[in-house]
Amino acid sequence: MKMTRRENLKLLGAMGVSSLAPSWLAFEDAIIKRRIPSTGEMLPSIGLGTWKTFDVGPKEREPQKNVLINLLAKQGTAVDTSPMYGQAEEVIGDVSNALGNNKQLFLATKVWTTGREAGVAQMNKSFSLLKRKQIELMQVHNLVDWKTHYKTLQQWKEEGKIKYIGITHYVNSAHDEIADIIKTTPMDFVQINYSLTARNLEKKLLRFAEEKKVALMINQPFNGGNIFDLVRNKTVPAWAAEFDCTSWPQFFLKYILADPAVTCIIPGTSNPIHMLENSAAGIGKLPNEKQRQRMIQFIEA
Repeated sequence: MKMTRRENLKLLGAMGVSSLAPSWLAFEDAIIKRRIPSTGEMLPSIGLGTWKTFDVGPKEREPQKNVLINLLAKQGTAVDTSPMYGQAEEVIGDVSNALGNNKQLFLATKVWTTGREAGVAQMNKSFSLLKRKQIELMQVHNLVDWKTHYKTLQQWKEEGKIKYIGITHYVNSAHDEIADIIKTTPMDFVQINYSLTARNLEKKLLRFAEEKKVALMINQPFNGGNIFDLVRNKTVPAWAAEFDCTSWPQFFLKYILADPAVTCIIPGTSNPIHMLENSAAGIGKLPNEKQRQRMIQFIEA
């Protein structure tokens, strides 16, 4: 779903954005895609997280609707959610179904409970809420009873109910355990935290996942939003233009995406303009290793 410049400007106008807005808002270039190692399927590198941002009632969904429109308009497809995220699954299912683009999404949700029967019941509810007969990626949330759920997910993958199996966490202290798991257990995806200011993933798990041919879906790319405090009232350095970067969200996301082991990043937002800005990080050049070191030095100065 590629948009022309005229369509881009029409979309921005509908959201009340000035025609003098930054050029990245109306970008037409192809977004970077990364290969899922276990199948070779190509996945757009910038997706969407929904923790907190999609937990809204039926009368409050207009921003979320426009976020999904913008995600797909800019060639993104991955949407990550969880039963833990309140009404997020329901919002995604209802809104995408109403828009007629549900089947275009690469949906990732999670099982977050203990026991086989409870897990099956929870996952079946997710299918219903997301309005799907097949879900692309089912993940064990924060490793809760992962061995039990893994057996179910293996069976469901064989039956075609899901395409991929994954495990998730969001804290550095879980990285070693996840490395131990993928050492012996076949896994399609690991969803884990990584940002310019939280680089523990680089110590071991980043390269190990690449070696084991496991796709990496990155959460907390803005370190819970705290990373923006470090650049408040600062302008993006001029040298960032060397890798097609003109905003802070692009700066932070391009740092992550520059590592080839990263498959997809899922920054969360309920702001349609922020969705466009995040997507823009997936176009153009990415920083090389020397530039990445300069980015670290800049943010730590």
